[in-house]
Amino acid sequence: MLRDRLISSAILIAGTLLLLWLDLKHPLGSVVAVWLVPLLLFFSLGTAFDLATMLRASGRSISRRWVLVLAGMVTLSPCVPMLWPIFGSVYPADCPVGMLGWIVVAVVSAVFLFLIREILVYQPSGEGVLARTLSGVFASVYVGVPMALLVVIRSLGTTDFAVNGAVSVTWGLAALVTTIATTKSSDAGAYFTGKTFGRHKLIPQLSPGKTWEGAVGGIAVAVLVSYGCFGWLIPALASVTNPAPWWGPIIFGTVCAITGLVGDLAESMVKRESKVKDSGKTLPGLGGVWDVTDSLIGAVMPAWIMLASGIAGS
Repeated sequence: MLRDRLISSAILIAGTLLLLWLDLKHPLGSVVAVWLVPLLLFFSLGTAFDLATMLRASGRSISRRWVLVLAGMVTLSPCVPMLWPIFGSVYPADCPVGMLGWIVVAVVSAVFLFLIREILVYQPSGEGVLARTLSGVFASVYVGVPMALLVVIRSLGTTDFAVNGAVSVTWGLAALVTTIATTKSSDAGAYFTGKTFGRHKLIPQLSPGKTWEGAVGGIAVAVLVSYGCFGWLIPALASVTNPAPWWGPIIFGTVCAITGLVGDLAESMVKRESKVKDSGKTLPGLGGVWDVTDSLIGAVMPAWIMLASGIAGS
């Protein structure tokens, strides 16, 4: 089990690092982050598939196909402004619909597209309409919005969504790597610390394997990785005129670890409801794709808020 986990983790990490390197060194044309789109869709659609499958296993009626389509739509919605350079133009700086605005548009569109689907197939009995709509919207938004915010984090520091922008586009790449590294290192820290020192159960009714010792270990590892990213990675990839305050990595690492744990426990709750051990079988030793993205889904929004507010410097 541990061997399979390590092999799957190594493959995922290697593939992610390769695409991050290509995004940094070999951008395609004048559009930022094109190399990262396949990776983003793999995690987004894989998670949406796992969640929809588990909801069906729990007895809820849900269209998995529609969830995949609309979760993908929400995930890619902040990429819309990045299309302008393809046509030799620049996204209007005064346009009120920025990257975040496109996410709102996509979420509202997803809600009404689910409703339109139900209108088209509606039968006089009307049984299951609300259940299908609510389950579909929940799955699409729960996965799509955090994944879309990863695109927003990648765009930090970019003013015109082009490679030769007025601000270094590598700042957003550094911020993205920092978010992922800090959150996922907390997972690893909690796992190994809990295995070694765990004595007191955290929430046994949801996740019997998680302990308070593991949670503290995860926070400690996240803070250490956060310090490394703030002190070395971000300055190495992007020009930083105002370095992060000494307390920045502590806050960032702690918040990412705690919110990541919430995301992990939320998945555990759905597993309990669905009576399954893993969210899927896509990744040997790790389970499903959601077993990888669970903590990141919980941590990405607070991470974006902290990064945008200047906690990592600027």
